[in-house]
Amino acid sequence: MITNLLNNYVLKAIDAYPYELEETVENLNYALSYESENVYALYLMGRLQAEQFGDYQKAKQYYAEALANKMDFIKVYKHYILVLIWNEDFEEAQKLIDFAFTVKGLGKSQVWVLQGQLFETKQAHKKSLKALKTAKQFAYNNDYTSFINSEISRIKNKVKSNKKKMANSKTKKKRKKNKK
Repeated sequence: MITNLLNNYVLKAIDAYPYELEETVENLNYALSYESENVYALYLMGRLQAEQFGDYQKAKQYYAEALANKMDFIKVYKHYILVLIWNEDFEEAQKLIDFAFTVKGLGKSQVWVLQGQLFETKQAHKKSLKALKTAKQFAYNNDYTSFINSEISRIKNKVKSNKKKMANSKTKKKRKKNKK
């Protein structure tokens, strides 16, 4: 009976998120009061903390607890890695990405995209492009391939604009030097 009630609260929270936040929080609190180690409730609470409240530290705690209870709960990895990137915990993000490559059932294309995002955040654009091209090799549907192509295009545009800025700044320095 408790399991059915617990599942009912978790399902209500899943159904309510992200449109009915009050209902989501209420149902998650009920679910976690029945079973404090419920992986799905912890995962959803992590998402709530990160996406709605911007509290990355709490989100990290919930995600870590969820993975501690079930390492193969694949929904957690993407969101956990993103929170680590957003919080600028780059070394921790890299370690989790490295581990994510070993998790069965987790889409390798998605992990490569996250690797590319980490590199991009660290301003390593060439590495980012390489990771995204690898992600494309593991993509198994056209929509995701299109998304990866748009990410590649966006980063290439960044690189081009950075090159233009560098060229313009060099030209300005030369002009100033010649005026003296």
